[in-house]
Amino acid sequence: METSHSGPASRAGGSSCGLARGNKVADVTLPFWVMKVCATTLGETGGDFVSMTLNVGYAASSLILIGVFLAALGVQLRSRRFHPFLYWAVILATSTAGTTISDFMDRTLSLGYATGSAILVAVLAASLAVWRLSNGSLAVDHIRDPKAETFYWMAILASNTLGTALGDFLADSSGLGYATGNIVVSGGLAAVVLVYLLTPVSRSALFWAAFVLTRPFGATMGDLLTKAPQQGGLGFGTKGSSIALLSILVLVIVATGQASRREPSGE
Repeated sequence: METSHSGPASRAGGSSCGLARGNKVADVTLPFWVMKVCATTLGETGGDFVSMTLNVGYAASSLILIGVFLAALGVQLRSRRFHPFLYWAVILATSTAGTTISDFMDRTLSLGYATGSAILVAVLAASLAVWRLSNGSLAVDHIRDPKAETFYWMAILASNTLGTALGDFLADSSGLGYATGNIVVSGGLAAVVLVYLLTPVSRSALFWAAFVLTRPFGATMGDLLTKAPQQGGLGFGTKGSSIALLSILVLVIVATGQASRREPSGE
């Protein structure tokens, strides 16, 4: 799913890795969504590894991972061009931080998944509204100035946190379980793809809808991978699953980076 108002990245002189002219964030193409799902699933397993396997706790884990996110974001904002590994490091940081923030809200503060999700929907809507009023657009195909990029990353953090809460709600509170919850989210993503293909609905709106939905997809997939069989999971554990997902993410980043270097720049 691409969001560029001028057409696919290849027509804009960009690449699947996000090397469009002046764009500091990744172009939205099929490899983007593959890496997004890997990163969000890894965020679920990685966040659970820190907070639960290492027994750090939700509050402390959230503070640690928010610090990691802010450090990575600072480097990203200071960079002058797109760096694939840096970009996906920030995405991964928002995903892991979002996991522990959601768990802290839902479990430590006892807000519950439904209330936590409602709060996060409001936070995401507010961040997108302020961004739209400030910049006049929510397009993500040509982000260069620090203000727009800051709004972009705040919306992504809110999206990934919301996605975690939605995923946990579907898998736990709704009674659907991990596998069925994942199927429900997959259906939602399929619906977004159909709307993208068959209607002229705003590409920016569809991007954020897909971005939010890929997070609970990753959350339910992460739970399916890590939870014990008696809990409805596959029992691979947080450590093993995280290592496997990180390996896949790195391989896809490298593969798409090599593909982009073989493409003409168009300039």
